[in-house]
Amino acid sequence: MNEILLRSLTPSVLGILVRRGADFAAAEDAVQDALVKAVHVWPADPPRDPKGWLVTVAWHRFLDATRADTARRRREDLVDEEPAPGPAPAVDDTLQLYFLCAHPSLTPSSSVALTLRAVGGLTTRQIAQAYLVPEATMAQRISRAKRTVSGVRFDQPGDVATVLRVLYLVFNEGYSGDVDLAAEAIRLTRQLAAAIDHPEVAGLLALMLLHHARRAARTAPDGSLVTLAEQDRGRWDTESIAEGIEILQAALARDRLGEFQAQAAIAALHADAPTAEETDWVQIVEWYDELSRLTDSPVVRLNRAVAVGEADGPRAGLAALAALDDSLPRHTAAAAYLHERDGDLATAARLYAEAAHKAPNLAERDHLTRQAARLNARRCR
Repeated sequence: MNEILLRSLTPSVLGILVRRGADFAAAEDAVQDALVKAVHVWPADPPRDPKGWLVTVAWHRFLDATRADTARRRREDLVDEEPAPGPAPAVDDTLQLYFLCAHPSLTPSSSVALTLRAVGGLTTRQIAQAYLVPEATMAQRISRAKRTVSGVRFDQPGDVATVLRVLYLVFNEGYSGDVDLAAEAIRLTRQLAAAIDHPEVAGLLALMLLHHARRAARTAPDGSLVTLAEQDRGRWDTESIAEGIEILQAALARDRLGEFQAQAAIAALHADAPTAEETDWVQIVEWYDELSRLTDSPVVRLNRAVAVGEADGPRAGLAALAALDDSLPRHTAAAAYLHERDGDLATAARLYAEAAHKAPNLAERDHLTRQAARLNARRCR
C-alpha cells in the first residue's frame, strides 16, 4: 500500500469534488471514505488509474450521503453530474485548495488548522503539537472550522499570509515528522513564488531550501539524529544553499522584512559557516532579536536563549532561558545542553533524561537518551 501516493492524490480528488458542487466538509468526508476503501482494496486489486478510481469512489460516497439529506429531484441532478468513466484530468489543485481553505469567514488559526488536516494530510495530534495546544483543543478548533465553512461557496480565497503559515507548518512536519511532506511543501512554495511577487513568499522558499539542504546529514546510517554542530557539512546540498541564499538576498534587498526572511537569514548564517566553530553566533542572536519583534513567539525566544549561550557563554544562555516558561517544548533539552556547556554534567544528564520522556518523536527521544547515557558514563570514569 503506497501511503505517499494516496496523500499526493488527495488534494486533487478533493478539488474535483468541490468544483462539482460538493461542499467542503462533505467532500472531505467522501474522500476519506474513498481512501479507507483504497487501503483495503488496492493491495489485492490495484487500479490502472488510481486517481480516477478515487474520484469515482469518493463521488459515490458523496452522493450516498447527499441522498440521505436532500430531495429526490436534487439527488437526480447530482447523479447526472457524476464524472464520466476514464482518466481524471491531470490538474494540480493543491495550491488553489490552500487558498480556498484560508476562507475569509475563518480566523487565520482556524484556516491553518483546517488546511493542514484536510489538504496537508497531517493528523490532529501533529497539528496540535505544532500549535503547542492539547489535541482535544485542536480537534474542537478543526470541527468548528468545518461547521463554519459547511455549505459556504469557496469563491473568496484567503490571504497569502495564511497560506504561507500552512506551507511552513507542512514543511516542518515533513522535515522532522513521520511523513515526508517537505518536498511537497517546497514544490508548492515554488509555484506560489512564480505566481506572486512577494518578499515573504521568497523568504519562505529560501528558508525551506536552506533547511532541506542539510537533510542528508541530519541522521546517521543507523537512523539516529546528528546535531547541527556534528553534521558532516560535506553532505550538505551546496546547490540548494546557493539558491536559497540568492533568493534571500533578493528578498532582503526590498527592505520589507518579515518573519520568514529573518528565519532564512539565520539558516543562511549556519549554512555559510565552514565549521560549527566558525558560526557567527553574535549575528544570529541579532537576527533572533529581529524575529522576536516580528513574532513574539516563545519558541523563537527559546532558540534565541540557546544562541545567546553560544555567543556570550552558557550562563548567559541559562539566564535567558530562565525567563521562559519551562513547559515549552524542548525547553528541558535546551537547559540540558547549556548546563553541559557550563560543565554541570550531573544536572545536564538528569535534564537530558527528563527531556527524552517529553520528546515528540522516537528519533529525538533516542537521541536525548543517548546524551544522558553519555554524560553519566563520563561522570563514572
